[in-house]
Amino acid sequence: MLMSKRVCCSILLGALPVSILAGSSPFAQDPGQPEERTCFQTSQPWSPSSNLRSDVAIVYGIDPGLPKRIESWREHGYRIHVMTGVAWGNYQDYLYARFDGINHEDEAQTERDGKKISHGGDVYYMCPGTNYGRFLSVGVQRALEAGAEAIHLEEPEFWVRGGYSEGFKREWKTYYGEDWLAPHTSVDAQWRASKLKYFLYRRALQQVFDHIQDFNKKTGKHVRCYVPTHSLLNYAQWRIVSPESSLARLNGCDGYIAQVWTGTARTPNQYRGRVAERTFESAFLEYGMMQNLVRSTGRRVWYLNDPVEDNPDHDWGDYQRNWESTLTASMFQSDVSRYEVAPWPERIFAGKYPKQAKRSEREGIPPAYATELQTVMNAMHDMDQKRVEWDCGTAGIGVLASESLMFQRGDPEPGDTHFGNFFGLALPLLKRGSPVMPLQLENLTIPKYLDGLRVLLLTYQGQKPLSPDVHASLAQWVKRGGALVFVDDDSDPYNRVREWWNNSGTSKSIPREHLFQQLGVGESSALASGQIVPSGKGCVAWIRQSPIALARSKTGDTTLIDVVKTVSARMGIKWRETNYLILRRGPYIVAAGMDESTTDTAKQLDGKFINLFDSTLSLTRHVSLTPGSRYLLLDLNAVGGPATKVLASAGRSLEFPGKKGSLRVVTEGVGGTQGILLLRSPKPPRSIRLDGQSHSDYLYSADQQLLRVKVPHQARPCELEFEF
Repeated sequence: MLMSKRVCCSILLGALPVSILAGSSPFAQDPGQPEERTCFQTSQPWSPSSNLRSDVAIVYGIDPGLPKRIESWREHGYRIHVMTGVAWGNYQDYLYARFDGINHEDEAQTERDGKKISHGGDVYYMCPGTNYGRFLSVGVQRALEAGAEAIHLEEPEFWVRGGYSEGFKREWKTYYGEDWLAPHTSVDAQWRASKLKYFLYRRALQQVFDHIQDFNKKTGKHVRCYVPTHSLLNYAQWRIVSPESSLARLNGCDGYIAQVWTGTARTPNQYRGRVAERTFESAFLEYGMMQNLVRSTGRRVWYLNDPVEDNPDHDWGDYQRNWESTLTASMFQSDVSRYEVAPWPERIFAGKYPKQAKRSEREGIPPAYATELQTVMNAMHDMDQKRVEWDCGTAGIGVLASESLMFQRGDPEPGDTHFGNFFGLALPLLKRGSPVMPLQLENLTIPKYLDGLRVLLLTYQGQKPLSPDVHASLAQWVKRGGALVFVDDDSDPYNRVREWWNNSGTSKSIPREHLFQQLGVGESSALASGQIVPSGKGCVAWIRQSPIALARSKTGDTTLIDVVKTVSARMGIKWRETNYLILRRGPYIVAAGMDESTTDTAKQLDGKFINLFDSTLSLTRHVSLTPGSRYLLLDLNAVGGPATKVLASAGRSLEFPGKKGSLRVVTEGVGGTQGILLLRSPKPPRSIRLDGQSHSDYLYSADQQLLRVKVPHQARPCELEFEF
């Protein structure tokens, strides 16, 4: 990690022996970093293989054993958050009348054939009734009393295939004032079922938020509330309904953890007619969606990364490639600098997965991957950088997505399997090096939400506007000088559901017509496909095709891009296409080479770089962004600070002052793994001592002025003393 923001603190360590350091971790009081920047979640007590040395340990579960698990992490110097599932958990006390004397089995989410939707056994996904939030609050109280600094209410999820339980039927009657309709019987019934599912989990979360806020008022504390959730894009593609943007408006919600990882991002999509896994591209768009979920709201987002994934049947090479892709994608979202570096570290550093050559045998994590992970996790503490510079295709382009993407994913019209209504708009831009921004349609009413955007793409194929207010905001933005490209053939049957745009089904109006009226673009039926018309100081183009059809076509991407280029030229935007993305974040360079792009010619970077994906932390002077390549580079020419300093470290490292010509570093990492420190040093070391003993496992390069020191991690603070 770069130490440019460190404040040396001799009081913290002084001459304390390592035996004392082991019992009182200096990382709990890091004077250069009062804020939380990294975390991980675990259901287990502290162990050497889980010692990621992040700022925060998120302890999972609200069972009676929680206080003991919390204390094991607190003893090792971690700040404590607590996470629990919202949609499911070991909540049998609620199911079987032990909580309030009422049997709640009929609140389990239920499919059309009467089968309860289970996470395993009688751990059901719940249709939350009015007492469910109260039940969760009792469990959360245990976490509050144990001293948790934040509560994470994970994954409020209602499956689209659910909606047939007696509990859901009761809620329908209360919410709509009419008898329940089987969701699969019409698009209107499916739409209304999804809106109700959305409401029920928002209600349950507000009950728990209120409980925590009451606790804060009584105690004077400020326990924060976060919602770890998949992206809107993934939930829609996986056919799950969950409240997303509306949670930021709930009293007591401090933000989200964006649960994006290999398992979500490798879901196949379609581009140029080819269905394939596009892990990097999907992750880029998912992380972007979550970043813009809170854009201009003042809420906070953490980004999840996962070095493995939920599927235990891939090999380590697969996990590593996909983790590097998702990690790189997350680093391209420069407004976010807080990370959940891993869920379940015990399954990463203690788990075994199939060997690539012999699938019947399993093996533990390769040592080089364990070192690489800790190097990157350590660097993630340092991503709050002021210098942010792009080198890539055309910026300032967004694709609008509504919460209602989740409402149109069930029978009788379940939508496109590969989600072409979104990817058909976003992938043609991203593949040409545009850092396209997925934007929340519902957030258009927030002041300054669209600042920095020049061109927006929108379709109502597969989604609908939930209120007319967004049209007023969008039209105002266009008339001030924005450009809107609308892509739709008006064929979506959900245009006819009972909603605000057709006076609850009493007219034949569709939402596009209302939008075009707000834009003042004239009689829409007279517009030719791709024709550009003025709207105030801006303009509107309507491509009269479904984006799904564009995704299925080998040339559909060029149809879209030709119109976007023309619109951009009209608005005075300089169009640029690249087969790569490059983002500088302070001294770090995030880079990705794009496949399926306009050319395979590799972009070359020249300089002095350390590739943080390289466990040896070797110096490289030339980087080639070939298609599919991913890089997180430390640019040595951009590193300031003292002549002698730690540049990167596999494991957490802190520098402290010593006498003249000396340096003291405390380092810690996952027990049983290989640590490495890279230092800039004009001189070779006269001596290195590790925990008071002479240490010779190092290599100094005089021409590079770089010192590499290997340290075996023992899951406790170790002290290195350098004399120069």
